[in-house]
Amino acid sequence: MQKTCKQPFQRFPLRCNPTALKLCSPEGAHSTMSTHSYSRCWLHLIWETLRREPMLDKRAAAKASVNLMGYSSDKNIYMKINYFNADHAHALIDLPTNLTIEQVVHLLKGSSSHWINQNRLVRGRFAWGRGYGAFSVSGSDVSRVSHYIANQEEHHRKRTFEEEYQLFVRRYGLEWHDERNR
Repeated sequence: MQKTCKQPFQRFPLRCNPTALKLCSPEGAHSTMSTHSYSRCWLHLIWETLRREPMLDKRAAAKASVNLMGYSSDKNIYMKINYFNADHAHALIDLPTNLTIEQVVHLLKGSSSHWINQNRLVRGRFAWGRGYGAFSVSGSDVSRVSHYIANQEEHHRKRTFEEEYQLFVRRYGLEWHDERNR
């Protein structure tokens, strides 16, 4: 028999089996262990438009952002915030236990590009470029990263997307590869 379980700090109800694993302690007493999977894995995701072309105007970006938030919720991917710029997007998610980073990015990019094209938010065909950035965020930095994503317009007055992206890559100890050295 399946039932819906709601536990503190849980954003989405889980489908769970009411019978839990029984464990024996060395003294012979039985204890119960939860069969749920728990995790808290915050990720700052960044991806760009095809050829980094500035394809989204403010109106289209705002609509796509709202749509992506709803889609994420439908897929049980907790998205704290996202922001669509003309040539790239940011999202802060808590990675679900049943999906890989690559699967989540594939879902988010695929659904948003399909939705943008289906609703004809841009002239011509919209597409995201290859690849993405996925950067871990500690729980103590979630508010700071949320604020950073919310204030994208301000940040891009000071530096371009490429400069911003290179900074993230280097800050996380990775090697930058531009189009010429892939």
